[in-house]
Amino acid sequence: MSNPQQASPWVLELVPLVVVILVVAHVLALVSIYICPALIQAEMLLHSVIVTNSCWAQSRRPLVSTLFRCFSISSNSFASITSPEASHIDEDFNDFLPWLEHKAAAKISSALSIGKSSYGRGLYADKDIETGDCLLKVPYSVQLSADNLPVEITCLLGDEVGNVAKVALLILHEKKLGQNSEWAPYISCLPQAGDLHSTIFWSDDELAMIQPSALYEETLRQKALIEKDLCAVKLVFDRFPRHFRDVTLHEFTYAYGLVTSRAWGSSRDVSMIPFADFLNHDGTSEAYVLCNESKKHSEVIADRDFAPGDEVLIRYGKFSNATLLLDFGFTVSCNSYDQVQVELNIPQHDRLYTQKLELLDRHSTRSIKDVNEFTSSRNSFTIKEVKTGSKKGKGIPQSLRAFARILTCNSQEELNDLALEAAQNDGRLARYPLKNKNREIAAHQLLLSEISQLVEEHNKYIKLLVPAPPYLCGKSVLRRRLAQDLLTGELRVLKSATAWLQNYCSTLLTK
Repeated sequence: MSNPQQASPWVLELVPLVVVILVVAHVLALVSIYICPALIQAEMLLHSVIVTNSCWAQSRRPLVSTLFRCFSISSNSFASITSPEASHIDEDFNDFLPWLEHKAAAKISSALSIGKSSYGRGLYADKDIETGDCLLKVPYSVQLSADNLPVEITCLLGDEVGNVAKVALLILHEKKLGQNSEWAPYISCLPQAGDLHSTIFWSDDELAMIQPSALYEETLRQKALIEKDLCAVKLVFDRFPRHFRDVTLHEFTYAYGLVTSRAWGSSRDVSMIPFADFLNHDGTSEAYVLCNESKKHSEVIADRDFAPGDEVLIRYGKFSNATLLLDFGFTVSCNSYDQVQVELNIPQHDRLYTQKLELLDRHSTRSIKDVNEFTSSRNSFTIKEVKTGSKKGKGIPQSLRAFARILTCNSQEELNDLALEAAQNDGRLARYPLKNKNREIAAHQLLLSEISQLVEEHNKYIKLLVPAPPYLCGKSVLRRRLAQDLLTGELRVLKSATAWLQNYCSTLLTK
């Protein structure tokens, strides 16, 4: 048993240590009560904003490369913590909507403002918006269409000049007028030529990147059409040299590209709709620019709720990346509307060449135009992605499979059987599996061979794009990325078709 008199000094030595421990414990308690919740709340807020803005940015119009997009998401996320609404407002355009409303003598929008985003300009919610609210109404009277061209110019244009070319001519006319134009505030806010990335602006070397895609040939066709339209409007340039002095093909193509990327179809055919054309694209949106013919205005109805500071997005259409790239100059990653055009021809050395052509002519049917399709012929077919597990191969057109069945016929008797079968049904040729199993397999192996070649071509060109040379920058890097998105999406579609065709042929072989 220890001596109490000797224990007392030892206890006294512990007192300062105990006091320190109590003080620290008290401080920690205060921190846990007052400070930690605030820190946790701030961390949760930061995490929420970053996640929300990341998802939101992915649905926006991807006008910049992935590198810049990621950087911008991070920057906007931190900026929006302190001022979620003010961070997007484009002060250079504060006067644009008041000017347009004054010109229209009508209220166009009380819910939206023009703002800056990582992808150019867009429209942002000024206040809480609920599903079903009308976001904007732009009267026909302040939309630019071919009707706005001066009569003295219109009378010089022949029927061969389309409305896109006419509106492009109108833009050039107003641009040459400068500040004297009644549309000067609108014309001045249109994108510059260097900001447009439709494939009609690509150089020959840049176009070569997408050679396996049908977009390559379609772009060449569009460029030829633009040159043809330019020749058709030369008379206007000669008659009004003061307004159209030294207009080059580059300038005309620029104006043409503005129309194809920003105009909508309406009762006036093609119209530029100021303010509405600031809306960016979201492939999942159910909001569109609608035409109200009775009230003579275009409008947009909200398809979801928006909080102040949110970018308001619409869907331009259910477009493949090829269409988006040609008309608007951007692509969408993992685009569910991607598709590929495949062309099949009857070889001229086929001993039944004439008979097969005659049979196809007799039983040809008008196809329903697909908004994604380019100018196509009877032997051009559009393949869409075939979902895993699909039994009927939905995505591979029945007309393509029918064409392959006709191609593999090697006797007049087989062609007669197909003609009889069509007459006994709905008149369409070879829409049912061939009775001869080997011939049915051969038809689909033919398709498999053709599509596999396209897979090889796409793979080859994609490998040439990755990685990008270190000396490339800016526009060149962006267009390389757009080409990669286009070909990667088409490759996904082609691979889905080959997988289904391989499975179909294997299944027939085992029966």
